[in-house]
Amino acid sequence: MMPFSAFADDTSLDSLNKALAEVSLPDCYGKDRELAEFQKAEAQVYVFLGTECPLAKLYATRLQKLADRFKDKPVSIVGVCSNVQDSLTEIVAYTNRSGIQFPMLVDNEQKLADLLKATRTPEAIVLNAKGELIYRGRIDDQYAISVAKKTPSREDLALAIESALKGERPSPDHTPAPGCVIGRRSKVEPHGDVTWSGHVAEIFYRRCAECHRSGEIAPFSLTSYKDVLGWEATIAEVVDEGRMPPWNANPEFGHFRNDSRLTSDEKRLIREWIQNGCPEGNPDQVPALPAFTKGWRMPEPDQVIYVADKPFSVPATGTVEYQYIPAELNFTEDKYIVAAEARPGNAAVVHHIIAFLQMPGDNDISLGRMLIGYAPGTSPLIFPEGSAMKVPAGSKILFEMHYTPNGTEQTDRSYIGIKFADPATVKNEVVGLEALNGEFRIPANDAAYQVTAQRRLREDLDVLSLTPHMHVRGKAFRYEAVFPDGKTETLLDVPRYDFNWQLRYEFSEPKRLPKGTVVKCTATYDNSSQNPNNPDPSKEVTWGQQSWEEMMIGFITAVKPGVAPTTGSGK
Repeated sequence: MMPFSAFADDTSLDSLNKALAEVSLPDCYGKDRELAEFQKAEAQVYVFLGTECPLAKLYATRLQKLADRFKDKPVSIVGVCSNVQDSLTEIVAYTNRSGIQFPMLVDNEQKLADLLKATRTPEAIVLNAKGELIYRGRIDDQYAISVAKKTPSREDLALAIESALKGERPSPDHTPAPGCVIGRRSKVEPHGDVTWSGHVAEIFYRRCAECHRSGEIAPFSLTSYKDVLGWEATIAEVVDEGRMPPWNANPEFGHFRNDSRLTSDEKRLIREWIQNGCPEGNPDQVPALPAFTKGWRMPEPDQVIYVADKPFSVPATGTVEYQYIPAELNFTEDKYIVAAEARPGNAAVVHHIIAFLQMPGDNDISLGRMLIGYAPGTSPLIFPEGSAMKVPAGSKILFEMHYTPNGTEQTDRSYIGIKFADPATVKNEVVGLEALNGEFRIPANDAAYQVTAQRRLREDLDVLSLTPHMHVRGKAFRYEAVFPDGKTETLLDVPRYDFNWQLRYEFSEPKRLPKGTVVKCTATYDNSSQNPNNPDPSKEVTWGQQSWEEMMIGFITAVKPGVAPTTGSGK
């Protein structure tokens, strides 16, 4: 059993209880609440929350259900907002939106957070009738960073409360609390030459603000100095761990024009700025915020195809299985697509979109050729001048939609736009290919099962982009080119595949692969209990469309140099 001192920096039981009894904090409606009133309970529960933390949003309604579950028991459940960046208005809105009825305390000077050594949102702390801290950590194991299970397999906080009511200690008595770092008041006086205005704003505007701005899927805005304050500890963590900006390719192989990684110099400037207390600098030197496109980033489309006739309802919590929705193109003649863009109707809940082209009579296991995809921060598809993809009359679109609940019920009606070319201007045909294996059987409890697939090229190709596609057991993915002379080259290596980021890797310059080259794809899957997203490691896994099943597709988008598609009537 972990000793109490490990939780509270050697604070004695008596001194902790006395300190808690002396704390008085306002709730979000302005009423002063003395913590002594909660000490009468046999289980005191303090849950640290944040209004913009994605996990805190997901768990808010669940905490109220937990409070309802124990309402007839001597249990006090108290929410605590300690983030310096959370305004009273935001806390009230979060409380009301989530239907929270238990007390929500405003701890903007971090008195209670410091006393209980809380570090994250959400983080739960349970004290028993004696005032002993018997549990610290997560609420349950359903959600974490890049983890979203269909249901929790362990309700840690509920078990800790039940243990407290029995006069026992839970086991385990501590678990990792995922989520955002609590935004504390800086103890460092801002100083130094690296400032927001002169250095950091430009980095964030260029690298982060596309997603981290109002109305987008990222959890907080990075478009002003005021927006950033309070998030510096979280920013430092995700930058140091390489979680943000998202990019999963091994830099040893290939050069990609959409590589979103921070440079070593950018990382150094961000770290130095945070370590020096986040000085603002001269506000007059702040660069202009980029003019983010509100409409299409591709040329104005000739046709817009919606995912469905009616909006799709996204629940407040839980997981939403992949939605596969067919849509008619109604082409009565061949068309030549020169550009395409997928756009979320509600960016706050759209995890990714993939629009597959299904050719007439094409009902094979691959779902179709990948036309365009969307994930936060992705760019539209615009083919090189003179190049276009032929889409025969009678073709269809199949949408793969992945939604992410964000704590409140939402609706979405996403769509794609496509731009046509005059066939007389088309000199090079763009083709969509795939290396696919749909016959695998991933054994139960296998942490590194490999599946391979290959595609032999029948003509010279200039490869524009590569897009690996797997589901929640996907662990790694690699593309290799085996040239006609036997030489092998790694085109793309993704050692840490993350199904949360369905990225398209776009070559800086088209990669020429001669006729006869074999593109070999190797996918690695983790079907073990070590994979926190694994729905059931005891089951063998085969091909299927849903996230609890698996896919193995290596998409390839390429140009046939100097080969124009056979012309139809065009526009």
